[in-house]
Amino acid sequence: MTSGRLSVGVVGAGPVGALLGQALAAAGHQIVGIATTDAANIERAEALLPQVAVISVPQIIQQSDLVLLAIPAEEIENTVAGIAEAGLFRAGQLLAHTAGEFGFGILEPAVSKGVIPLAIHPAMTFTGTSVDLSRIRESYFAVAAPNVALPIAQALVIEMGAEPIVISEQDRKTYFEAISVANNFSKLIVNQSIGLLESVGVENARSVLAPVIRSAVEEALAEGHVPIDPEELLN
Repeated sequence: MTSGRLSVGVVGAGPVGALLGQALAAAGHQIVGIATTDAANIERAEALLPQVAVISVPQIIQQSDLVLLAIPAEEIENTVAGIAEAGLFRAGQLLAHTAGEFGFGILEPAVSKGVIPLAIHPAMTFTGTSVDLSRIRESYFAVAAPNVALPIAQALVIEMGAEPIVISEQDRKTYFEAISVANNFSKLIVNQSIGLLESVGVENARSVLAPVIRSAVEEALAEGHVPIDPEELLN
């Protein structure tokens, strides 16, 4: 690492991993490689990071100052434990995961090897295209890390163009529930509304609903927390 620039390896090239790799590269960090075996992920990585090689996980660990685990939440614990047991981590290395429901505690097997743990969750919906890079600039990332390393997590988020918010270990599940409800319930309501309009012959239902939805969301955000029974919205 020189002049604050990191060599970064990404494990997992789904929409999150590829996009964050692209954002870190745009911030001046060196992306040494992406580890994935999925054909669709390889294609995405080649499109968003055309100069970056697809390499193995051991190569990622060996070559990276920062290892970014952009893998499903349920795979993190076993993946980290397996890498730690294989003796691949090195002291002082940064290890970050992108799962919203976990803080840095899930990285404990790596911490026991001297690794510095970071939890960095982007509170945004990904399209898997370069459009996401501009959306980062209006998004917030939930960060968690030991106190001594928290400024590192915050700095990485700021470099990517987003705003960091600190979410403690004990509050992580509540945070993730809020993000999931906003994302999933919004999609449910929008899709239901589109179906209702199409059922009465409205061909451009999405265009009709777009300004209604935007104004409703803006009003709700302006009003703040108002308790609502979800069943009332569906009836």
